[in-house]
Amino acid sequence: MNISNNVLLREESSFLAGARDCLPTVLGYLSIGFAAGVVEKTAGLSVVEIGLMSLLLYAGSGQFIAAAMIAAGSPAFAIIFTIFFVNLRHLLMSAAISPYFRHLTPSKNILIGSLLTDETFGVAMNAAAGKSMISEKWMHGLNLTAYLNWFVANIAGAYFGAWIADPEKFGLDFALPGMFIGLLVLQMAARKKMIRDIIVALSAVAIVVVVSLLTSGSVGVIVATVAASTIGMAVEKWK
Repeated sequence: MNISNNVLLREESSFLAGARDCLPTVLGYLSIGFAAGVVEKTAGLSVVEIGLMSLLLYAGSGQFIAAAMIAAGSPAFAIIFTIFFVNLRHLLMSAAISPYFRHLTPSKNILIGSLLTDETFGVAMNAAAGKSMISEKWMHGLNLTAYLNWFVANIAGAYFGAWIADPEKFGLDFALPGMFIGLLVLQMAARKKMIRDIIVALSAVAIVVVVSLLTSGSVGVIVATVAASTIGMAVEKWK
């Protein structure tokens, strides 16, 4: 019985298990990555540039923003600065997941963190429930599957984007927000803590709107993330 359990645990922690657990993300990335490729193509980027952006930047929101700013003729510094602030949330995600990889060296942690996305973070945190650590092989399977799928989807969008002159007409510019809304609803339903989640969601919306009016949307996202998380923790302890 112990031997069977050990075999089962090894299978659940394998690279292939991580790739398998990435399948829901793969389906989402196909549509979002395709939309990103189309938008980038209409912004004037070549297929090679789109491929490099998907591999080096690897950020849905960042790529949509970059495409829009490139199309508007924004300077390189402004594009880099904006994407930097939009993606600062990755520091929060990396900090949240890092305790599950304390058994790894700093270089291995950097490799895992470099491919961490909102979606793979969500999958990993769900898999980490009740555990003290996450398998390195499983995480690589999850991250690399999402990474390669994102690249393929971007390239497909770049090729077919030549026949889609107006992506907004088909709602492709709303693909990324739509996916996040869907993920949020599914996660809230699975957690069965609707009251707290609704309080956190409404707080985040209110904070991001107020801060965005005073500064910028990117700063508003960061402030809302930290503040709403704090509110959620306070509500959880109060109950």
